[in-house]
Amino acid sequence: MSSSFQAPKGVSEYVPPRADLLYAVREAFAEQARLAGYGYLELAVFEDTNLFRRGVGESTDVVSKEMYTFEDRGGRSLTLRPEFTASVLRCVLENGLHKQGGLPVKVWTTGAAFRAERPQQGRYRQFYQLDLEAIGSEDPRVDAETIAIAANWYRSLGLTRVRLLLNSLGCRECRPAYRARLQEFLRGLDLDEATRARIEINPLRVLDDKRPQVRELVAGAPLMADHLCSACKAHHDRVRELLADLGIEWEDTPTLVRGLDYYTRTTYEFDHPLLGAQSGIGGGGRYDGLSEDIGGPPLPGIGFGLGLDRTILALEAEGAEFAARPRCEAFGVPLGDAAERRMFGLVADLRRAGVAADMAFGGKKLKGAMKDADRSAPATP
Repeated sequence: MSSSFQAPKGVSEYVPPRADLLYAVREAFAEQARLAGYGYLELAVFEDTNLFRRGVGESTDVVSKEMYTFEDRGGRSLTLRPEFTASVLRCVLENGLHKQGGLPVKVWTTGAAFRAERPQQGRYRQFYQLDLEAIGSEDPRVDAETIAIAANWYRSLGLTRVRLLLNSLGCRECRPAYRARLQEFLRGLDLDEATRARIEINPLRVLDDKRPQVRELVAGAPLMADHLCSACKAHHDRVRELLADLGIEWEDTPTLVRGLDYYTRTTYEFDHPLLGAQSGIGGGGRYDGLSEDIGGPPLPGIGFGLGLDRTILALEAEGAEFAARPRCEAFGVPLGDAAERRMFGLVADLRRAGVAADMAFGGKKLKGAMKDADRSAPATP
């Protein structure tokens, strides 16, 4: 009889053997991060609500509609993290990692994030991400490095249908003139009241609207790519040159905005065509003004968040051959009390030698023990 309790709606949970695949996919990323010199962070799951309001942006759907915010017993407003970048930067600044020399600070983390969205396949209220950030450098080689780490990870998993979409959103020098042009265009469209209000706060958010009727209306909007200053254009061209040198293919996507306010210059997304409406499986970009926005010093940065849930769905959709290491490589079936004692020691010896081993427990008869063996350590051809 099962429990009367169930997981909350929209929570992404994993049980073996699918959970073993999730763990192996995460471990494969850890190796890619280690090879590139990124250190691991373990972060708070909840933060001061204002960190996300100031960092992610009041005009985003994440802040205005989707955050899980609550008041603690001390009257403080706290929010379960809806994304990682603001938390990573807060941690770096709080612990003075940027003052220890050797910029950029190169770190990564993983865990659950939370958004109050309408649950559907690939979009959950509790979901899992891999996050990687390089903080303290404007060098376009750092941009290309982050993209390459993600691309190498997808390749190591056996995914072959991943597309890289690439754009530049300019900087605080060239974006104001573009913003004015875009607002002028959008004000002339027949949009609902909430969207018209967004035009005045952050018009780029309108370009990121996923509703078909809005996308059709904004199809002729002016593009940031046509309004980049010389420095941003040179930066973007250099990133593309570096990606070409690495043999990484991309698609120039001048309409790519992404859903957070802090992005500047390089912006990118990884897309998988077999996942339907939720085809984005990861993405990131530069956030050169975010440190100042949350009260820190000028400190450029770039990073990404990759969706573990959607990556698992992509692996399953492709039938990719990447597989987790078996949880059990050797299984012991003792026959009799003396054999049980001896087998227990042998299993311990195997584990110490690095072999995943298990045995039948509970004094089962041979038939039942062999069924356990087939489930735990299936024979391979």
